[in-house]
Amino acid sequence: MLAAIAFIALLAFGLIAKKGAEIAVGEPAPDAAMQRLDGSGTTSISDFEGSWVLVNFWASWCKPCEEESPAIEKFARAHRGDLVVLGINSEDNSVDAGAFIDEYGLTWDMVKDTGDRSDAYGVLGFPESFLVDPAGDLALIQRGPMDERFLDERVAPLIEGSGGSG
Repeated sequence: MLAAIAFIALLAFGLIAKKGAEIAVGEPAPDAAMQRLDGSGTTSISDFEGSWVLVNFWASWCKPCEEESPAIEKFARAHRGDLVVLGINSEDNSVDAGAFIDEYGLTWDMVKDTGDRSDAYGVLGFPESFLVDPAGDLALIQRGPMDERFLDERVAPLIEGSGGSG
C-alpha cells in the first residue's frame, strides 16, 4: 500500500516538475523554427501570419490522438483557406509518425518537436491543441482531445467570426 502511494506521489511530482511554461489565451503564441517531418526544411507559426493556425501536439502511440485525428482532418478540409493545421509530433520516432500520418490520411503540415516546443507551450500530455489567431496570439487552449463537436462549437465560431484569413 505504501509503495503504491509513493509511486503515485512520484508520478504527480513528475507531472508538476514537467509543467513547463504557463501560457494563456491572449498571449503571443510561442514561436520557433521546427524541422518538417518529411525533411523538407523548417517552418514556424510566424510563417502562417495572417491565418488562423491550429497547433496540435500529438504522438503515434497516443490513443486519444488516434481518435481525434480524423475529426481534425475533416475540420481542416472543411475550413481550408480559413485555417492552417500544424501538427507537432512529440516523443516519437519518424517511422512511427509517418505510418500514423499515412494511416489516418492526414494532410496538414507536420513538424518534429525536439522537446523545446512542448516545453514552451507547457504541454503535459497528448494530445493538446492551441488555436493561434491571425495576429499570432493564442485564441484557445485545449488540454486533451478534440472531437467534431468541440471543433464545430468552439473553434469554428472563432475562425468564421473573424471573416477567415482575410
